[in-house]
Amino acid sequence: MKQFWLTNILLLLCTVLFAQSATISGRVQLTDGTPVSTATIQVEGSQLISSSDDEGFYTLEGVPYGKHTIIVSSIEIISKRTPLEVNKPTYELPISVDPRGDIKLNEVRVTRNTVKREIETQGFAVNVIETKEVAARNIQTNELLDRTVGVRVRQSGGLGSEVEYNLNGMTGRSVGIFIDGIEMSTYGSSFNLSNIPPSMIERIEVYKGVLPSHLTGDLLGGAINIVLKKGKNTTNSLSASVSYGSFNTTQSDISALYRHAKSGFTTRIAGSLLNTDNDYEIWGKFSKYIEPNGVVQRNYRTKRFFDGYRSLAGRFEFGYTDVKWADDFLLGYHISDSYNEIQHGQTMGTPYMGRTVEAQANVLSLTYNKKDLITPGLDLAVNGVYSFRNTHVLDTVAWAYNWDGKIRLDMNGNPIRKLDGGQQGDPVMADIDRQVANVRSNLSYNIISGHRLSLNHVFYTVDRKDYDLLKPGNDLGFDSSNDLAKNVLSFNYEAQTFDNRLVTNVFYKLYQQSTVRTTYIASSDNGQTTVQKNETKDNRTHDGYGLAASYRIRPTVILMASAERAVRMPVDRETFGSPEDNVLANPGITPEISDNINLGFRLGSFHFDDHRISLGTNVFWRNVKDRIMPRANELLNNQEIELTQYVNLGLAQSLGFEGELNYIYKNNLTVMFNFSKFNSLFKQEFDPATGQRMTYYNKQIPNEPFFTMNGNVQYRLDDLIQKNSQLNMFYSLGFVAPFRTVWPESEWFVTPTQLAQNVGFSYIFPSRRIIASVDVKNMFNAEVYDNFGVQKPGRAVFLKLNYSINKF
Repeated sequence: MKQFWLTNILLLLCTVLFAQSATISGRVQLTDGTPVSTATIQVEGSQLISSSDDEGFYTLEGVPYGKHTIIVSSIEIISKRTPLEVNKPTYELPISVDPRGDIKLNEVRVTRNTVKREIETQGFAVNVIETKEVAARNIQTNELLDRTVGVRVRQSGGLGSEVEYNLNGMTGRSVGIFIDGIEMSTYGSSFNLSNIPPSMIERIEVYKGVLPSHLTGDLLGGAINIVLKKGKNTTNSLSASVSYGSFNTTQSDISALYRHAKSGFTTRIAGSLLNTDNDYEIWGKFSKYIEPNGVVQRNYRTKRFFDGYRSLAGRFEFGYTDVKWADDFLLGYHISDSYNEIQHGQTMGTPYMGRTVEAQANVLSLTYNKKDLITPGLDLAVNGVYSFRNTHVLDTVAWAYNWDGKIRLDMNGNPIRKLDGGQQGDPVMADIDRQVANVRSNLSYNIISGHRLSLNHVFYTVDRKDYDLLKPGNDLGFDSSNDLAKNVLSFNYEAQTFDNRLVTNVFYKLYQQSTVRTTYIASSDNGQTTVQKNETKDNRTHDGYGLAASYRIRPTVILMASAERAVRMPVDRETFGSPEDNVLANPGITPEISDNINLGFRLGSFHFDDHRISLGTNVFWRNVKDRIMPRANELLNNQEIELTQYVNLGLAQSLGFEGELNYIYKNNLTVMFNFSKFNSLFKQEFDPATGQRMTYYNKQIPNEPFFTMNGNVQYRLDDLIQKNSQLNMFYSLGFVAPFRTVWPESEWFVTPTQLAQNVGFSYIFPSRRIIASVDVKNMFNAEVYDNFGVQKPGRAVFLKLNYSINKF
C-alpha cells in the first residue's frame, strides 16, 4: 500500500512542472436574456470546441494560456468573435449575441460532436445508449441493455431474479457494472439495474474489452457504466412517474434537483419502488408436472406461484457543484431494501415454496472532482463508498411441491417430505453481514495540449460474516468470516496527434488481492461440543497492459483498434459462495487471464437530403486462461441443477463480430438494426493431471447464446390531437438463436429459437410536463428462455404516466 501512495505523490510532484491550460465556461444568451441552445463555441484555429445545452451553458476545457479568439455560431444567431487572453486556470465568459433576422435557406446542416460520439470515437469498443427517448416508456434498464449490440442480459426469470451480463461471450464478474464509476456490487443486491429506471439515467456506456482509465480494474470482458443525471448547469427540476401492468407489477420513481446559483449548494434526491407478483404463465419444454406414480408430464401449462419481488431504494446527496474549490463535492446516503421469493434453483426442475431472501443496504458515499487542482491541467477525481449490507436467507419448509403450486403426493395420497428438510437442501435461517469499502481515485495531468498522463487506483475490501441459526455450533458464537482486499493501480498515457486525427491510450496495470477464510466445524461426543477452527489465506499479484487507438480518416470515417492483457481476480461471491444466489464456495479458484483484441470502424453519419445513415462494426478475439464460469452439467441423467459453483474452465477462446446500422428520416423516423455472432470454444485439449484428451475439446461452451439480433423502429408525429404535442410509436424485436444448456449434445437440452416482439407508444402533452405511455411486451406470447432453460415472461401490458417540473 505504501508503494501505491508513494507513486501518487511522485506523479503529483512531476506534473506541476509541465505546461498550463485553463477551463472557460459561461452562458450564451440573446440580448433579452433568452438562452441559446446548441450553439457552437470554438477556440479559433484549434480543435477545442463545445456546444451549449438547453439553458445556454457551455464549457471549454484544456485551453492553453495565451491570446485567443472565441467564436460563437448558430443558425439562429449572428456569429460573434470574442478576443480573450488566458492567463489563469478558470474563466467565466458569458456571451451575449444578437438574433438572426428572417432568412430563407435551402439547406442547413449543423455538425458537432455529442458526448455519445466523443466517447464512441476514442478507440475503445464502446456503445453509448442515450435514455432521453425511452425515459417516458415502461422499459426496464435491463431491457434497454438487452437491445444493445453485443449485449445479452441473462435473467433467470422475471423481475428480481438473478441477472448476469454477457458481452460478446464474456459473462459474470468478467463484466463490470458501474454507477458513476463505482462498482454496483458495493451497493448490495437490493440496489440494481432492475430498480433504477431509465428516467434517472443520463446515458449508459457499454465497453466491450479494453476499458478507459476511469473504469480501470480487474475486468476482462468489458464494463457497463450507468451515468446518473447530475443536473449541472441546468434549472432546478422535479420529476415523477408511476406505472402498472401485467403480473400485478407496480413501479414508481421520483427525482429532484436543487442548486443555489450563487453559492453552488446542490441537493439531489431520488427514490424508486418496484413490486411484482411475477405470476406469469409457463408452458415450455422445461415445464413439467410429476404425477403420484412418478409419470412426468412435459410442457405443463401453469403459473409461477411463489416468485414475488419487492424493492425500495432511495438516494440523498448534498454538497457543492461548480465552485472555486471543487467542481463536485457531494456527500451521499443510499438506502435500499428488497424481498425476493425464490421459485426454483438454477433450473426449473424443482419448484420451491417458502425459500426467501431479504436484503438491506445502507451506503455512505463521497464524491470530489476538481479540474486545475493546484496548477492548470492537473485534475483529481475521488469516489468513495462504504456500505453496510445484510442478507437474510430463510428456507425451513420441508414439503415437496409440484408446478401446480400444491404439495406433491405419493401413490398412497400422502404428502411427500423433502429428505433434507428444506426446499434446497438443509433448512436455513442465515444472516450474511458485509461491510464493503470501495475507493476509486484518478489523478491526471495535461502535459501539453493533446497529451495527458494519468494515475488510477482502485481499493476494494469486503469483510463478511456468515451466521446460521440452524447450524450446529453457531449458538456458541462461532461465526464464519470471509475477508477480501484488492488493489488495482494503472498508469495511462493519452495522446492526440496528427492534427488530432490519431487518438491513442497506452496503459499498464498492477493487480494485488488477498483473501482470508475462517470456518468452524462443530462436533458432539457424549454431550461435549468441540469446535474446530479452519483458516485459509491467499495472496496474489499480477500485471497487465494494453493499447486503444482510433484514427479519423475523415470526419465520417473512423478506424478503431484495441488490445490488452487483462487479469480478473475471483470475487467474494465466487470464492466464498453466495447462499442467496444458490452458489457454493470454491476457495481454490484462481484468477483468469485474457488476451483481448478488438478491430472496428464507424461510418457516418452520412446525410442525403432528409436521410441520415451511420454504420459501426467490431471484430473481437478473446483468449482466456483459467476462465471463471458457473459449472455446466456433463450428465444428461442429472439435469435438475439446484446449486452451482464457479470453477476454472481452463483454456477458452472467443472469436466473433458485431455490427449496427442506424437510419433517420427527417428526425421523425428512426430505424436501428444490430447483430452479434461469435463462437466461444473450450480449448483445453489435454487434461493436465492425466494427459488424456478432453471430451469437449473445441466444443461450444454451453449455456451461452452466441447469435443475437435486435431491431427497433420509432416514428414521431407532431401536433396530433393537440398543437405542440408529440406522439411516438415504437416497435422492437429480439432474436436469439438456439443454444445448448449442457455439455453433451442433446436436442432436449437445447433452448429453441426465440423471437420476441414489442410495441408501444408515448404521448407528450403540449405543456411537456405530462407524458403517457403504453407498452406491450412479447406481444405474440413467444417462448423465451435464459440461463439453464428458465422460461421468461410471455405477453405483458404496461401503462405509465410521467410528470415533470423543469423550473421552480
